[in-house]
Amino acid sequence: MNRYDHEYIGKDCKLYVSPEHTFGTDAFLLADFAEARRKDKVCDLGTGCGIIAVLIKKLYSSREIYGVDIQEQAIEQFTMTVEDSRLDNVTPLLMDIKALHEPLLNNSFDLVTCNPPYKAANAGIESLNEAQRIARHEILCNIEDICAGAYKLLKTGGRLCMCNRPERLADVVCAMRNSGIEPKRLRFVSGSADTAPWLFLIDGTKGGKSFMKVLPQIYMDKGGISDRLKELWSQSIQTEGGL
Repeated sequence: MNRYDHEYIGKDCKLYVSPEHTFGTDAFLLADFAEARRKDKVCDLGTGCGIIAVLIKKLYSSREIYGVDIQEQAIEQFTMTVEDSRLDNVTPLLMDIKALHEPLLNNSFDLVTCNPPYKAANAGIESLNEAQRIARHEILCNIEDICAGAYKLLKTGGRLCMCNRPERLADVVCAMRNSGIEPKRLRFVSGSADTAPWLFLIDGTKGGKSFMKVLPQIYMDKGGISDRLKELWSQSIQTEGGL
């Protein structure tokens, strides 16, 4: 068995991480932006170490949460987190986004989240680490695959929430619309008021009508996250071995 490090999410959840499968600020921002409900059935695609699924569980106590990844080590880490932290109704699944199958029955999910590979295939310098290449570049799946998979999972009226780099905004909007998911909310994230956005967050509705609301921009030097997430983040920082 691989030896993993861990980070605390809140005071009582130990998330297993590794150089291959870890997390960043964008995962916290996406989980906050998703605004899941307690009654929601949620699926996180390309879940990695499971950080977004865990945050949704801790923030919103959604009734049923799945995390899907094609990489065995990622699912091993996520499974250890679920078992050690006794996260009820959170299920890691080893599965290809392009070939979703049971127990992910079609048209049954209220919310799908995804922190996808940000770079197109053959764009930019690729890491020598295979797991990092898969996470950062569209090698095993692309934005179109993610949106098509989300469409299969979502109920009519269900939502897909994603994040990406601003240079991919047109690609994401086109892929969502081409898959039958209408972009409804958009938010940009900057380090400060003097810097260009480094991230955007987007929310689309399956079968929704054309109308997109652009939300106020988040400036990380001013906080910009919900009080609920601030509390969870603070608990993590105060816990030994935390973020």
